[in-house]
Amino acid sequence: MRFVQGTLGLALLLARLAQADTCSTVEAISTIEVAQPLELSYVDEQRDYWSTSCVALTPSCIIFPKSAEEVSLVVTVLNNNTDDFAIKSGGHNPNNYFSSVQGGPIISTKFLDNVILDQETGIARVGPGNRLDGIAAKLQGTGWTFVGGRIGNTGVGGLVLGGGLSYMSAQYGWAASSVLEYEIVLANGTIATASATQNADLFKALKGGGNNFGIVTTYVLQTHRQGNVYGGNMAFLRSKSTDTKLLKAVRDFTEYNEDDKAAVIVTAEQGNIDLIDSWILFLFYDGDVVPEGTFKNFTDVGPILNTCKVRTYADLMATSNWVIVPASVVDIGTETISLPSAENGDVLNALHAHWRNVSSTALLEPGIVASIAWQPFPKRIAQAARERGGDLIDVDDEAHRIIIEMNYSFLLQTSYDKMADTLEATYSGLRQRVLEYQAQGKLPDVYLPVFMNYGFYREDYWGRLRPESRMLARKVSLEVDPEGFFRNRTGGWKP
Repeated sequence: MRFVQGTLGLALLLARLAQADTCSTVEAISTIEVAQPLELSYVDEQRDYWSTSCVALTPSCIIFPKSAEEVSLVVTVLNNNTDDFAIKSGGHNPNNYFSSVQGGPIISTKFLDNVILDQETGIARVGPGNRLDGIAAKLQGTGWTFVGGRIGNTGVGGLVLGGGLSYMSAQYGWAASSVLEYEIVLANGTIATASATQNADLFKALKGGGNNFGIVTTYVLQTHRQGNVYGGNMAFLRSKSTDTKLLKAVRDFTEYNEDDKAAVIVTAEQGNIDLIDSWILFLFYDGDVVPEGTFKNFTDVGPILNTCKVRTYADLMATSNWVIVPASVVDIGTETISLPSAENGDVLNALHAHWRNVSSTALLEPGIVASIAWQPFPKRIAQAARERGGDLIDVDDEAHRIIIEMNYSFLLQTSYDKMADTLEATYSGLRQRVLEYQAQGKLPDVYLPVFMNYGFYREDYWGRLRPESRMLARKVSLEVDPEGFFRNRTGGWKP
């Protein structure tokens, strides 16, 4: 570990500035860019969130460090005052205060955007200021790619710290499973390295532990060989028959697909914009030749639109951002279910009907788009993650699972609390039904964690992890942050 800014001169200067806030202090003692309200860089960065509820919060300033040393200085300044703060990568998490703040500074990682690839080994040093489409573009033509998410505009920082579900997860596990090393600024400003051999408990805690342990300034990632891919979307007109066929298709794909290169996300949407009521599938194959029959269960349902084609991974990421609904408040929640047997396939129909019933109550909300995404989590993903060292999420391969994402986007800030209640009714109703089906033997009774990247702030992320994972996170938090710097002064789920 190294502590960069702990000189006597700096300490004396900070003592003289003890009554000043973070923004003015950083400006006074450094050349780090500090954007004030009404300045163009402040406005551009502050409006760059997926949810306008985060945009509506007003930070005191936005600080743009360009190195771990500059992040260390900012953290040192924060230790000399009581400002709440936030760390922002891509701004894609819609939960207020997770990467946004009211009245305190934001530390933007925008300029921590290096992607430095070792062409021989495929090991890349990647900054948290990158978005997934940006990394894909920088790696295009190298023959290597990263295990990232599915939407190009997603920031790498939040994605990896939450685990990160990828089209390539059946091959390589979570996005976090490919991290070899973290460079991280701890609560006292120390710059540390976390890996399997250095600070090993911290290394594991960062894989699914969120923003609780420090500010990651570099991810050292193992990238993987890749050429062109096959991918895109299929759209289907919605009917009860289509519901049944596509839910059966995703159930069967989760259980029977043995090709780790194939992946799907099966989504349904309804809303009052153009009377949306449809299914949209995301299909992916890691290669330019798809074995016959790989996606037959889906194509047999009869899509009315099919944009799937052979393309570069960079192109797939660049064309995925259409799913972001502009100028909207966004709420996202999640639930994990065990996969029902073919004989109990009606379970998925019942769960989907619950989603339709609850989301239908919100269809008069201005600009509403309600969606649900059924995402296969076969045993192979758990196996691949464990093969690469494990993580806090610690999913076993006792059963196939499906990770469900529920999403409401709408226009009015005044509807935030009402729609939060609607989302809670959606995911809690699913949870209640899952527990009932487990008790009845219709669903396997297995460990079902909440997936952090899709979690709503009201969900009990830590309570749904294994007790030993939560204990490790608490232990590490107390070791690296004994004063509660991150626990008490920035948002997110706290262990």
